Amino acid sequence: MKITSVFKNNEMIPKKFTCQGEDINPKFVFEDIPKEAKSLSLIMDDPDAPNQTFVHWVMYNIPIVDKIDEDSALGIEGINSAGSVGYFGPCPPTGTHRYFFKLYAIDSTLDLKKGASKEELEITMKGHIIEKAQLIGLYVKN
Repeated sequence: MKITSVFKNNEMIPKKFTCQGEDINPKFVFEDIPKEAKSLSLIMDDPDAPNQTFVHWVMYNIPIVDKIDEDSALGIEGINSAGSVGYFGPCPPTGTHRYFFKLYAIDSTLDLKKGASKEELEITMKGHIIEKAQLIGLYVKN
């Protein structure tokens, strides 16, 4: 399984998709999703944030699709570390941060309501993950 976007792995995320731009999610393309997958989940987080990992986006029960378009959400969105539901673009206070986009192929749909946390999603996915793919984007304010 593979996840790609408008930026390559370990390259800069375009400003448009950050707090200094339109703060919308970029387009993602998914390849080689396992045939037995019933849904997809996506987590975007920043382990370089001060104090603890900052969760930027949580989405689950995404139908089996080959892409998510720019500025769209096909699944149920969870809460981010800013306290809102939906996408929260990169906005590092200092330095270059890494943003991990983690795609999971799940063997079922998940019994989670809108606004679930990353932790709730990870607990619920446990034992149901068929495969995982990851894309890392970088961003620094200038």
